[in-house]
Order: sequence, then structure tokens, then C-alpha cells
Amino acid sequence: MIVVVPVPPPREGLVLSSLTEETPLSTAEVTRLAEAATMDVLHAARSSGGDLLVNYRDEETLPDAFDDGDPEAEVRDLVQDTLGEDAEFRLERQVGSTRAARVGNTVTHLLNREDAASVGVLEPTAPLVARTEIDGAAMSVRRTEVVLGPAGDGSVYFAAFADPIDFTDAYEPPALETLARRGESAGLDVGFAPAIPTITTETGLCATIAGLEARRAAGRPIPEATALVVDDLGLTVEDGPTLGRE
Repeated sequence: MIVVVPVPPPREGLVLSSLTEETPLSTAEVTRLAEAATMDVLHAARSSGGDLLVNYRDEETLPDAFDDGDPEAEVRDLVQDTLGEDAEFRLERQVGSTRAARVGNTVTHLLNREDAASVGVLEPTAPLVARTEIDGAAMSVRRTEVVLGPAGDGSVYFAAFADPIDFTDAYEPPALETLARRGESAGLDVGFAPAIPTITTETGLCATIAGLEARRAAGRPIPEATALVVDDLGLTVEDGPTLGRE
């Protein structure tokens, strides 16, 4: 499987903007969380049996307020800082005017033009993901052409394909339901990976923090970069659940 991680340049105000609106976190703090989550996801992808392809947004697909600088260099630096200068990965720009179009163009190109056996799109906002989920989906997609990883809010943290589908507006909420229906409409079998939260919403961030603490208590490996930022910012989960601070 080719594991595609779509990574925007880590610029304040560009990444996880909805989290800034929902929580007291500043844009700088949210950017730190986004970078840390991306690092943990990249580690998980590299440790899996898949081939890592990092998709970056360039000047043509970035909003006008964020189209300056060199996004390719920024993303490359982030990946190499995370995985090492000698890490093996592909870095390619995203093509398309919408999120769904960019994902669809990448998946369809890899399946049809490069004859990839399967392609998985792994969100950089799911730091609790591990090689277990990635490799499990890679095995499942050999017999089930579409495998979706629910994020708990109607979205997906992972979507794997052995055949292309109609991606038009497929990532509009609720993406999980839409992608499943598109797979079914294409005559494909649809399966599901274990659910993992993303940090794109306050609820998802709270679930991620709770997952971190549960793994610590059980003595299991944790996403270290995200845990470091959560601890440094003193983030906790309060009734609701809502985000709190120590």
C-alpha cells in the first residue's frame, strides 16, 4: 500500500483553524499541536509496511492569505526533522481546487497511472494511530476494496482504496457515510478500520488527550510529540467533555 499523508505547510491560522475558534487555544498553540500530531502520524506511517508519500499544498491550492513562502520546502523540512535526513519518502504536490478533488486526484493517479495495488489516505491529525491500524487496513483492502477508519464525528482519519470511486464532494460532512455510499455505488465492498479520534475539533482533541492518558496508565506506547505539547500546554479534559488547563 502507498500511504498518503496530506500535509499543509505548518503556518499559523492555516492549520486546525476550527480548533482555534472552538477553544481558548491561540493560533500559535494550535499550530504546535498540528505539527506534533503530524510528526506522530509520519512516524506511524513510516513504521508500517506501506510506502510513504507526503502530499503538500502549494501556492496554487493555498488560500490567498497563505500563498507566500515555499510550502514544499517547509513540508520537506518538517518531514526530515521528524524522520531524519536520510528517510525514504516521496514528496508531491496536491492538485485540485477542493479537499475531495485533491484526495481523489492523488488516489486515482496512483491506482490508474502507477498501478498501485492500494492507496491509503492518512490524516495528519490522528496522532493516536499506530502501524497496527495502517497494516490492518492494508491487509483488509486486499479483499475489501474500500476500508474506512471512522474518526468518531462522522469524518475519517484513514481511507484506503483498491479501486477509485467518485470523489466529488466526498469529504464534505459526513465524509464517512459519503465515502461508504460512493464505494457501494461503485460496486465495491466496504470495510472499516478501528475508530480513532482526530484533533480537528474540541471533542476530538479531548478524546485524543484521554487516549494518551489511558495509554500511559496501561504502560503502552504513546505518540510522543503530541504528548509533549499537551503536557507543555497543561491541557486536560473536563466535564462535557471540554478542554481545560492545569
